[in-house]
Amino acid sequence: MGGAVSAGEDNDDLIDNLKEAQYIRTSTVEQVFRAIDRGDYYLEGYRDNAYKDLAWKHGNIHLSAPCIYSEVMEALNLQQGLSFLNLGSGTGYLSTMVGLIIGPFGINHGVELHKDVVEYATERLEDFIKNSDSFDKFEFCEPHFVVGNCLEISSDCQQYDRIYCGAGVQKDHENYMKVMLNVGGILVMPIEDQLTQITRTGQSSWESKNILAVSFAPLVQQSRSDCSKPEGVVLPPVTARSLQDLARIYIRRTLRCLADEESPARGPTHRVAQKRKRRRCRRHHRVSTYVFMGNQLIPQAMESEEDESKEDESKDEEQEKYSVEPSKPEEPQVNLLRDKILSLPLPEALKTFLLYYREK
Repeated sequence: MGGAVSAGEDNDDLIDNLKEAQYIRTSTVEQVFRAIDRGDYYLEGYRDNAYKDLAWKHGNIHLSAPCIYSEVMEALNLQQGLSFLNLGSGTGYLSTMVGLIIGPFGINHGVELHKDVVEYATERLEDFIKNSDSFDKFEFCEPHFVVGNCLEISSDCQQYDRIYCGAGVQKDHENYMKVMLNVGGILVMPIEDQLTQITRTGQSSWESKNILAVSFAPLVQQSRSDCSKPEGVVLPPVTARSLQDLARIYIRRTLRCLADEESPARGPTHRVAQKRKRRRCRRHHRVSTYVFMGNQLIPQAMESEEDESKEDESKDEEQEKYSVEPSKPEEPQVNLLRDKILSLPLPEALKTFLLYYREK
């Protein structure tokens, strides 16, 4: 599933195309898509396809098409402090974007069937925390992934404010998914080739809305030769943050605000829209011709087509001769929060702690 938008050369190109096609509609979703490079979740040697609107699979590792993820993020209507459960969490790409929105006081859990994929997701998460400047621009709720079949989650698990299932759900399992949702919560999952948004409006009432026609591989039901009851998947426990964690969160929040106030000129950068290829359009002309019908000369209207694309392109080129300005080199991105922390008169160990032991 995918291919609905043009291919981009980099992550920003991809997001521009998703916006133009109206898959990304809100600024919050746009910000987190730009903050995390989709290419970072590809294996080496496969990154050439990272910015196409196509799904990708290699062994057990799988990424849905960007247009699917953007529709999911919009449909989840995420806010700070919410709890989120990702069923079939895969590479952790979606869970990491969710974590940038729900913030440090949210809950971010994922269940993935394959152990090697959980290990891969953990590596990608560690790389994001250690090396990405985007980590310092947001308050982050770190995802926690567990190995298991999402159809075997323990019956006494907590309920969540937002749930996404990244595999096709049969009607038989719809209610199983619904009961894990808090009242007022939103569940997004593919049912019968339709990406569906389900809102729990009461203890036993739900509202459903179809979002997009999709094609997903179905949820895996493990077959068992014996009649043994499967062990329930135990989700990560929900625990209160330590005093150290709370102090770090609030100190970083205060320093980030101070850095932003001291550098008002350094607002969010806006991308300059790239010139897009003009579509070929044809102008229709009515031309009068005459045919003989018996002894009479009868006028007959015919349409001719004229290709305007060359004419329009030549006009564009003529205008560009007088309108092109010399391009200015982009200024290097500055990590304001990191610079602020490093300038503080604090012991190096405390600075390192405030930087989450980041390498750059």
